[in-house]
Amino acid sequence: MNRSRTPAPARVPALVRLGFLARVRFLARVRVSARASVLACSVVGAAVVALDGTVLTVAQPALQRDLHADVGQVQWTSTGYLVAVASLLVFAGRLGDRHGHRRVFAVGALGFAAASAGIALAPGIEAVIALRVLQGVCGALLQPATLGMLRTAFPPDRLATPIAVRTAVIGLAAAAGPLVGGALVSAYGWRSVFLLSVPPTLAIGLLALATQQPEAEARARATPGLLAPAARKPGPEAHARAASGLLAPATRKPKVEAHARATPGLLAPATRKPEAEAQDRATPDLLAPATQEPGPKAQDRATPGLLPPPATRKPEAEARDRAVPGLAALDPLGALLLAAALGLLVHGLAEAARPGGAVPGALACAGAAVAGAALARHERRAAHPLLPPELLRSVPVVAGVAALLAASAALFGALFVTTYFLQDVQRLDPLTCALRFLPLALPMVFGAPLCPLLQRRYGPRRTATAGAVLLTLGALLLSRLDATAGALPVGGCAALLGAGFVTLMVTATSVVVHRAPEAHAGVAGGLQQTAMNVGPALGVATATLLLALVPDGGFVPAEGAALPALAAIAALTLPAALALPGGTRGTRPEQAPPRPGRRPCVRS
Repeated sequence: MNRSRTPAPARVPALVRLGFLARVRFLARVRVSARASVLACSVVGAAVVALDGTVLTVAQPALQRDLHADVGQVQWTSTGYLVAVASLLVFAGRLGDRHGHRRVFAVGALGFAAASAGIALAPGIEAVIALRVLQGVCGALLQPATLGMLRTAFPPDRLATPIAVRTAVIGLAAAAGPLVGGALVSAYGWRSVFLLSVPPTLAIGLLALATQQPEAEARARATPGLLAPAARKPGPEAHARAASGLLAPATRKPKVEAHARATPGLLAPATRKPEAEAQDRATPDLLAPATQEPGPKAQDRATPGLLPPPATRKPEAEARDRAVPGLAALDPLGALLLAAALGLLVHGLAEAARPGGAVPGALACAGAAVAGAALARHERRAAHPLLPPELLRSVPVVAGVAALLAASAALFGALFVTTYFLQDVQRLDPLTCALRFLPLALPMVFGAPLCPLLQRRYGPRRTATAGAVLLTLGALLLSRLDATAGALPVGGCAALLGAGFVTLMVTATSVVVHRAPEAHAGVAGGLQQTAMNVGPALGVATATLLLALVPDGGFVPAEGAALPALAAIAALTLPAALALPGGTRGTRPEQAPPRPGRRPCVRS
């Protein structure tokens, strides 16, 4: 009786599978921990920036008295920060795409902490203004990276929830800012306001440096051609597939087997099944280019996505593929023109909002238009443009940025007019005025977590359209208030504004981050943050100019022209919302087509 014994190699797949499953469990635990760390960094970083902007408003009068500064110098503590942030956001996003979002975020957070500590120790107003500009530069590095890290750490179908959590915390920080700032200034002075942001930014900067993200490495392994073939080694999956019968040496002839050993994955068509050929072509990890040389037919049957053998490629193509010079890839001229355009625009809008600043503001805005025209001309001719064409051609991305710009302009302009109405017309003290606006913050804090559920059920288009209707309705009703309006109508209008704004903000941000190609996630985050910084300046400047047209009754909403104009700006969010994806799965990310002769590059 012939007893068949199971050969030892047949037991290899089971052992390899056990080791592979243990490795998968370990990587899953690491991935969950990395996502939690990324979410903590993103949320805390965005909250610190939002809190810093609101508490400074409360601290400015005390700062002016202590440092013996004039109003113009104190105004530059805000304007200098805004100009630095707005002009560098997109370039900072490009830096994150090129060199890694976590690194850029860590540099921004640690620099923000150092600048805040320096402001708290500043001896004069000149030092405060200079350090505020430096703080704006670090804030520009930090803000796009908060979205870029989320984009690279979370899969697209789970990205809406982290963005909603981030938005809710931003709303909470913005609402708590005046209360926290007032308490700190009253108890410890204006310097304590800047010391408040040092511990959290220092902590998240160090946490970002210590966080590992296995997702980028996994995507690199899964993307053919992303890694150099010589650097790859067959992992346990390849051994498992080889041992489980993917390659069948017993059915090969000696000559074919020898040729297969010399040329991995290349078997004679007569001896291999079509399924095995397709599986080998789709599995680049089965190849070991570092130890084997391709046969004569390997060039004709190269694995898709891998570069052809060196003998068939021109030196120019090889030079392009090896690396793009770091400075050229960042498009420094485009970054300079964009910084000039946005900086002049924000400065012009801020100047126009000041008494007697109409002429300087108009000149600055004209300079911004010239710089913008030069930027458009340069970007069309640049080999590596700062603003990728595939990103600007994406209708959902452009519509989402436009919706955020119009919504933030309408909201902050309405808040500016209503604050003067409550304090100068109705003679309310600042605390009572803040309580009248409390219904604005509540929907932003508690409504943000509901937005991902609405997006999954109704899709981004319907959700954003509902938010646009609520925002426009709130601005219209606010524009009809007279001098005798009580707490209930003001609170109701504020609640409509808050509900509409948070719905638009979460939905549009999710669409912008989802639909942007992952290689340009930082630039998309920079565009989103630019809209959120330029929009308020645009709304306040519009309100200031229109208030000056009706000097006697301009602060009363029903008698002025400012709030009706801001309601018209809010209505511009409707066509932008209708341009967003309509289906519940309409937020899938777009893949940027690779340029000829270049390999894709994704950094986390």
